[in-house]
Amino acid sequence: MISKPIIKLTILLLFTCFFQMQAQEVPYNGNPDTSFETARQLAFNQQRKQAQDTLVNILKKYPDYHDIRSFLASTYAWDGDYKKARKEFAYVIEKAPQNKENWIAAIKNESWSDAHYEALEMSKTALKIFPNNQEITLLKAAALKNTNNPLEAQSTVKDIIAKNPENQEAKEFLENLNSTLRTNTIGVRAAVDLYSKVFDPMQYYTLSYGKQTKYGSIIGKLNFSRRFNENGTQVEIDMYPKITKGLYAYVNLGFANTFLFPDLRYGAELYKSLPHSLEISAGFRTLQYSTTTTIYTGAIGWYTGNSYWSLRPYFTPGDGGTSTSAALNYRKYRRNADNYISLLFSMGISPEVNQFIFDANDAAIINLKTQRLNVGYFFTTAKDKNAWSAQFDLAHQEISFDPGNYFWIYSLTLSWDLRFK
Repeated sequence: MISKPIIKLTILLLFTCFFQMQAQEVPYNGNPDTSFETARQLAFNQQRKQAQDTLVNILKKYPDYHDIRSFLASTYAWDGDYKKARKEFAYVIEKAPQNKENWIAAIKNESWSDAHYEALEMSKTALKIFPNNQEITLLKAAALKNTNNPLEAQSTVKDIIAKNPENQEAKEFLENLNSTLRTNTIGVRAAVDLYSKVFDPMQYYTLSYGKQTKYGSIIGKLNFSRRFNENGTQVEIDMYPKITKGLYAYVNLGFANTFLFPDLRYGAELYKSLPHSLEISAGFRTLQYSTTTTIYTGAIGWYTGNSYWSLRPYFTPGDGGTSTSAALNYRKYRRNADNYISLLFSMGISPEVNQFIFDANDAAIINLKTQRLNVGYFFTTAKDKNAWSAQFDLAHQEISFDPGNYFWIYSLTLSWDLRFK
């Protein structure tokens, strides 16, 4: 049996909770301007929680008092609560798109949260409403720098200074950018595949040199492979020419004189930026051994905050019909485009995630059944001068000469890029 003191205490607690709820539900009846000023003073005196409670209470009665909502969003951003700030900024921008200060604050919120792709897209949208606005343009330049487009960031800031030589903030940004701008890259990549049965370990190495130009980037590669107790090399070049705003291409060409690589490989793909941080592409890859295989591919990518999703299918016509494979990639960016964690899951064989499996006797190997999971960690050191990566890959692949039977492939890939002027 429950004692009387416990029953009394329970009733007292219930009444206390009831009255607290009632007090919280009391509608706001004060002067919103006066309360807003009080909340501002609280916020600037490090009493932001009390300020936010006051602002939220005012907005329950005056939901379209945009100055209050924008200030509330700013206090969330100052506290590092970027998700809450993003929600409030989205509201005021939708309701009052001509308010420049809201756009600027919202872009800064994305930048502070390391959502640099989102900041870039938002700045582009804002500049359609406020063309040539220097503050927004500078925010765009910062987003370009943080999404690994330093040359475009440099060009953007130079335009600001050309129009306003007295813009000290732009001049300081350009000076800092020039001191770290590195358009040349030398890279080394090493990978090993370990098989659960049938094959001995296989090794792959790449030495690369890349150059960024205002027309796009170009990368030359020397690939070396050791498989089946044989050594072989391949010379390859990748180019990413910029065609026009929001449209660029990928072009690939490779040559080899060994069965470990295609005698000739080439491909091309067009990439187009779309609204809402989307990107689509379409292209092909051709591999020429004793016979020629062409793979048609494309992708749809989506930047959301500091995350990126991409789905890429592959279609390979053949005598037995068209084989299909696909890869789903997720990246979680940290402070910039060179620092992220990557997860990739694919089904089927594709030249993008299985670049070294083809040989002269297996031109149709793309029909093999395969499931593959890749986990990668990419990071930079020494002011982004050195870029490193480590990837682990686990694949369950059908044996080409024994259909229906599978082996496991355990792969480890390490890379290092050195950037210099």
